[in-house]
Amino acid sequence: MSLVELRNESAGYSGTPVLSGLTLTVNAGERIALVGESGSGKSTLLRLLYERCGPDVSLVPQELGLVQALTVFHNVYMGRLHCRSVWHNLRNLVWPARPDVADVNEIVASLRLEDKLFAGVGTLSGGQQQRTAIGRALYHPGDILLADEPVSSVDEHQARDILQAINDRKQTVILAMHDRALAIEFADRLIGLRDGRVVLDQASAGMSPEDLDELYVTADA
Repeated sequence: MSLVELRNESAGYSGTPVLSGLTLTVNAGERIALVGESGSGKSTLLRLLYERCGPDVSLVPQELGLVQALTVFHNVYMGRLHCRSVWHNLRNLVWPARPDVADVNEIVASLRLEDKLFAGVGTLSGGQQQRTAIGRALYHPGDILLADEPVSSVDEHQARDILQAINDRKQTVILAMHDRALAIEFADRLIGLRDGRVVLDQASAGMSPEDLDELYVTADA
């Protein structure tokens, strides 16, 4: 089933185009990695797809958007604020309900953060904060997750655990990634961008990081 169809579209910021001639289709159940050098348009494309995916989508942006004064539990719980009554949300702010704590802890444990469940986000390392933001997206009830460089602040071992947790819990996954090997390993489709255009769109099976070298060669090289 098609989730998003783009036909010769453009996208950018403040009237300045970043992407042009966009034509692609995203289907339910796909695991897609957006690859390309910095400035190629990965974040712009991710934002456009987020806008088109509807209410079933959660997003992990590069600017994580965490509430520093609140705990890991409360930040992850925000993934379902819209599903609960105002009264229930206010109660959880002061006195978290046991079923909600158990549900959030299951998510947090999959990201190896269970010992930080009630730690203030402002006390965490950059990698721990990134995992908290991913936990918030995983706790969202929708089947679609989009993330912009979701493992940029963790080591390779942690990155694999995080990407596996994402793939285990979400049906459709679209990630902007800088690590080519991980992109090939955890995605089944690669979309490569260069100079604001899609120049590669193919299955990841059988590919190597070197097969993506052309994405990282500047136009005047």
